[in-house]
Amino acid sequence: MNLRDLQYVVAVADHAHFGHAAQACNVSQPTLSGQIAKLEQELGIEIFSRVGRTIRPTEAGEQTIAHARRAIAAAQDIVDAARANRDPLSGRLRLGIIPTIAPYLMPYVLPLTAEKLPNAPLVLVEDTTGHIVPQVIEGKLDAAILATNEDAPELVSIDLYDEPFFVAMPSNHPLVARKEIRVEDIDPKTLLLLTDGHCLREQALELCSHPQVGGGVMADMRATSLETLLHLTAAGQGVTLLPQLAIECGRADTDRLATRPLAGDHAFRRVRLVHRRRSPRTKALIELARIIRMSLPAGVRSLKG
Repeated sequence: MNLRDLQYVVAVADHAHFGHAAQACNVSQPTLSGQIAKLEQELGIEIFSRVGRTIRPTEAGEQTIAHARRAIAAAQDIVDAARANRDPLSGRLRLGIIPTIAPYLMPYVLPLTAEKLPNAPLVLVEDTTGHIVPQVIEGKLDAAILATNEDAPELVSIDLYDEPFFVAMPSNHPLVARKEIRVEDIDPKTLLLLTDGHCLREQALELCSHPQVGGGVMADMRATSLETLLHLTAAGQGVTLLPQLAIECGRADTDRLATRPLAGDHAFRRVRLVHRRRSPRTKALIELARIIRMSLPAGVRSLKG
């Protein structure tokens, strides 16, 4: 058994296809299939069940794949630790970031990161929390910027900032006359939400806890981005919640939209940088957190490290 064989196993698990896995590993399919067959013989188990063109891990294979992912991550940690000991602030940082933060935060952060961490370029992966967190745990990503509190024992988090919510509504909406809007002022049937899997959707549902929240016809469209929600809102189809940085970036700057602060002690989200507990890139990530706090515009409350 060697690390390369484990990489082949993980590639097949990820792609559910031997040909695609071989292509990802830059080897021929017979080579990859042969090495996996040898590994199965060595371990005395079947890792994958092959039924026609369908490839599925067996029960024993699921455990093997999980161990293989950890072994690959540990091997990469050795490389990263050696590099970090040479220069803790050198080497690319693979950063996951959720879609309701990425386009609004990173324009502030990237210029200062390039200046303060010139030898640690950011590689950004934008995806939902449920897809990003496993990649951090497995070592595929060095860290993630999230708006939820992850309690996995393998992870630690660094608080970055608290971001208030605003209500976006058509410019002719009756609530425009208010300086700020309370949750109870919003007709729950008109609240437009993101699709399942976005933490901002869950936060909106928690804030506006009401059985009819998101029950309107247009809410059933299950928008996949804040941009879509803003277009629907501007078209008069309802109201939606926006994080403050989306306002700061000018996303709601149109004469068809109006925004007002959402009142209440819990009308904000806490944004965190999450990484593995024993990450070899901890020093660089602490510096990245400091840079993010420095980058924030006025009005967004930075949290002490």
